[in-house]
Amino acid sequence: MSDSILFEVDGGIAHVTLNRPTRLNAINDEAAYRWRDVATEIAERDDIVAVLLDASGPAFCAGGDVAAMAGFAEGGSMIETLAHAIHAGHQTFAAMPKPIVAAVQGAVAGGGLGFMLTADYIVAGTAASFASKYADIGLTPDCGVSTLLPEAIGTRRALELTLMSRRLSADEALDWGLVNEVISDAALAPRAREIAESWGTGAAAAFGQAKRLVRAESDYAAALDDEARTIGAAFDTPDAAARIAAFAARSSRRATASASPESLEN
Repeated sequence: MSDSILFEVDGGIAHVTLNRPTRLNAINDEAAYRWRDVATEIAERDDIVAVLLDASGPAFCAGGDVAAMAGFAEGGSMIETLAHAIHAGHQTFAAMPKPIVAAVQGAVAGGGLGFMLTADYIVAGTAASFASKYADIGLTPDCGVSTLLPEAIGTRRALELTLMSRRLSADEALDWGLVNEVISDAALAPRAREIAESWGTGAAAAFGQAKRLVRAESDYAAALDDEARTIGAAFDTPDAAARIAAFAARSSRRATASASPESLEN
């Protein structure tokens, strides 16, 4: 079983944890399929009434694993395939009558915004930050970002975040309506658990159906398909190839440096 995304159920609460901390929980091919499969299981299980989404390590999710993408022999077709797998999970989470709370710490970037925004209520730590970064590597939004981000903060601000090199602090994200609460990092996990348990012990069916009705969007599936096709095509452009290769090289150098004896001693 994959450990890229952890999943357990306790007291009617499904606890889903993005679990690639050494890669800032960036999503690789294994995690993409795991996300889809976990969503399907949660939707089908009658013993689950609510979901708690969080992440291991210092960051919530850095989006797609660009270094892994750079090694895909299939190129853009593989990117599109993985986008469809992720999007299937997103659609399942959106359609199911089970509310989701996300506990968000550290950096959230690119597709990580889409994973975060599958949640119906978002609690962020004071050190959290939020950025797009797609254009930095010559790619386009995926993971529902093109739909979920403007739904959360409005079209004008969504364009500002995706077209500019803008990074929001936790307080700015709260002001923009991107998150619901900002609290200390130490209080983040218990607060998110408290919210999930309140749904489980309250009128669980009513909470779940209210979420389903509010989330229901007839064009969401079409938007996700468009995202998958577009990012697959963007991946195969010369500009994206050069930017992704440069990013992957920098990532490799950082990983090598962090594993050196000198860095371990410091």
